[in-house]
Amino acid sequence: MKPLIVDQITKQYGDKTAVNGISFEVEQGEIYGLLGANGAGKTTTMRMVLGLIFPDEGKVLYNGKPYGKEQLRMLGYLPEERGLYPKVKVSEQLLYLAKLRGMTAKDADSSLKRWLERFEVPEYYNKRVEELSKGNQQKIQFIASIIHNPRIVILDEAFSGLDPVNVELLKATVKELRDNGTTILFSTHRMEHVEELCRNITILHRSNAVLKGSLKEIKKSFPRERVLLAADGDVSGLDALPGVRRVQRHEYGYEIFIENESAARGILEYAMAQGGVDRFQVMEPTLNEIFIKTVGDTRE
Repeated sequence: MKPLIVDQITKQYGDKTAVNGISFEVEQGEIYGLLGANGAGKTTTMRMVLGLIFPDEGKVLYNGKPYGKEQLRMLGYLPEERGLYPKVKVSEQLLYLAKLRGMTAKDADSSLKRWLERFEVPEYYNKRVEELSKGNQQKIQFIASIIHNPRIVILDEAFSGLDPVNVELLKATVKELRDNGTTILFSTHRMEHVEELCRNITILHRSNAVLKGSLKEIKKSFPRERVLLAADGDVSGLDALPGVRRVQRHEYGYEIFIENESAARGILEYAMAQGGVDRFQVMEPTLNEIFIKTVGDTRE
């Protein structure tokens, strides 16, 4: 039985359809990517998964069961917006939230201290939230979402406001949760994070699912239209070759945009005729490129 099944859920507000018949399933120990521009329906979908609002049609199942109070303890949620009380101590409010999810005071305290140590900030136990930087507030809010050892976690812009070192720390933690069997629904605007973490994705556009499935298979279905070239010296005349749309010069060499993959061979032969080639690679499309092709680059 899959831990999370979203089956044809629809949500309407007056004459506006916020979510229109969205379906997806998340396996145990999987990070599932939910993507879309602002206003596409991601937040409404996540709120229905959390049981904060209910679908007008369709259903959400947790290990085969509909939402109920007994399911609350196994859900964790990290919202995009800061949701902690700034003038209350970290320990006071996180222990309170953990007890609301069914933990004993002793277990909650032990879990909090373990996570503070894991994030290398044990000294934050008795600090007020307002005393912390925005990045460290995000780390505390992340702990709040997982302190009760939930089996299903919804992460909305989990790495927002973090420097690169702490992004890597939280990514490692998310992977650790996955490897320990946690089911994770992951939403972000950072496509490189989705490529690194997610096996399957759904892209929403104007309340509808416009692309979904295995990220690996989705990438295979889109043409490869970019070549990276590094040579011993300058390679002139690349932009005049058949099938070449444009050429960008970088420190490492050339990024060549092509009409189709068949143009790559001619580029390689041309570059080799001018001298040694250090690198030649036909690149698969990035998720960012796929996203723009699928929904366009305009904001909702």
